[in-house]
Amino acid sequence: MPRPTDGRAGYPEGMHLSWPSPARLALLLALLWVVYVVLWTPGPLSLRMLGLYPKQTGSRFVGWVATHTLPVTWREPLLGRFAGYYAINLEEAEFPLADYPSLQALFTRRLKPGLRPQETAAPGFVNSPVDGRIIGSGRIEAGLAIQAKGLPYRITELLKHDPGAARFEGGQYLTLYLSPKNYHRIHVPLAGRVSAVSRVEGELWPVNDASTAHVPRLYERNRRATWTALGTGPCEGLEVAAVLVGATHVGGVVIDPRWLGGRPLPKDGGFPVALLPCEPGDDLGTFEFGSTVVLLIGGPRAADWEPLRRGGDVKLGQRLGAFR
Repeated sequence: MPRPTDGRAGYPEGMHLSWPSPARLALLLALLWVVYVVLWTPGPLSLRMLGLYPKQTGSRFVGWVATHTLPVTWREPLLGRFAGYYAINLEEAEFPLADYPSLQALFTRRLKPGLRPQETAAPGFVNSPVDGRIIGSGRIEAGLAIQAKGLPYRITELLKHDPGAARFEGGQYLTLYLSPKNYHRIHVPLAGRVSAVSRVEGELWPVNDASTAHVPRLYERNRRATWTALGTGPCEGLEVAAVLVGATHVGGVVIDPRWLGGRPLPKDGGFPVALLPCEPGDDLGTFEFGSTVVLLIGGPRAADWEPLRRGGDVKLGQRLGAFR
């Protein structure tokens, strides 16, 4: 009967337990993760593949490229090709194409003065804060709003740094999507006083039809910034929260400095604002590339507020709803 000779009782010579090296183990786990993401996560293949893409790193890189100053001779051909591909209406831009030093400058362009007049005041009016498309609307019930195709998300989590977010219960939500062709500045939607601002660090999933239909709790997972105001005058009795939701390659969700009082907005936090007055059309914030605004309408008179538009394209300043 052979005797063990390798120093380990019970294992004959030549019989060894072996473990994969750390590098092989890491490779095996990575391959299993790829198989899981591609085969078992929901949604179309393009969205599943995006689960493998380093969205934070990719967004930082795209942001760096977009802010890089272009030589003057390159601006019209490069920016013109970009504008043509996305059907950007350059006739509405404040300056000629060659005056924009970078892709980011073109994306965050202003419009020619007077191009988007605000609709006249009416009791309980809320005007569109953006050029975009309404892709969702409804009443906030049991603390939930609907993203798309029945996928719910929580208002208290969307307004993560607002301890009283439940006060929007029974109010309305409208979701406005901005495509790359749209004007990417956000404006104040009502007459009021600004009460709070905040920011939430999060993921950077794309915010498009495929994602909203298949990525659960998309808006409460992505990076976002929030601006909240109490209505005054004809808007007395309303409270509005505008949530600027970031997306892949849209890391910049910027609240206008006017509302920050010289303080930096925390990366993940917020603070109250000393009820600064605001008027429809004032600067509210900016998207550095396109994404989505979720508009929440609450307050003591939220039950009297009726949306006039529940879908389709909308322009900055057009009426979204008012008191019945």
